[in-house]
Amino acid sequence: MPPPDSPPMPPQRPPHEMLYQPQLGCLLLTGVLLGMCILPQVVVGMLQTVLEKLHLYPMLAPLLLLGVLLGGLINIPLYRFPRDEEQFVPGSPFWGLVGWPQASRAGFESILAVNVGGCLFPLAIMMYELTIMLQAPPPARWALLAAVLVNIAVCYFVAKPIAGLGIALPAFTSPAVAVAITWLLLWHDDYALIRAPVAFIAGVCGPLIGADLLHLRDIRKISAGLVSIGGAGTFDGIVISGMLAALVV
Repeated sequence: MPPPDSPPMPPQRPPHEMLYQPQLGCLLLTGVLLGMCILPQVVVGMLQTVLEKLHLYPMLAPLLLLGVLLGGLINIPLYRFPRDEEQFVPGSPFWGLVGWPQASRAGFESILAVNVGGCLFPLAIMMYELTIMLQAPPPARWALLAAVLVNIAVCYFVAKPIAGLGIALPAFTSPAVAVAITWLLLWHDDYALIRAPVAFIAGVCGPLIGADLLHLRDIRKISAGLVSIGGAGTFDGIVISGMLAALVV
């Protein structure tokens, strides 16, 4: 027993009352709501900067964001191809007992498609940037060719097919290579206005050609029902790569 002159011990709260802190829940909910309100504005602001550097109207940024988001839900089928998958089925019963599982081949079908928001939108912007590069001086055009070829080669060797997932490519590989080659070859201030188009084109061609088109022969290893070029989950990163490269350069 404590001495008589010692102060009384404060009452202990039950464990469930000690863990219940509604203030933290309210703060967390408020932070999530603020993030949902601020994130679209940040994305639109970044797109406006990218479009301005690509010699496009910055006011088109909300329409571009909406088009990419809605177009990402649309896949245009190109062709179908058969694929064989190995699956295990119960074997023949032996003396009334269940037999050992046996592997058998089952026929399935996959669809190769192109995503509107993830592939066709960046391709349309890239075609416009190519018209700008046609008017650029010869050193800039040679730099564009070098940046595109190097980025395609890097993305081809880095990208790996993963069964059930798609072609895996680290997110920052393509924009980092595009920005590095662009700055290396076009470091002079005379090429300041065309660095973004060069980086954007190289950033788009890297994952599109190096990671996607050159790995089409590996589609059968993916075992996916829908193989979408530019669609998240199978082939993705084309839009992010191009925009990020143009933003950073």
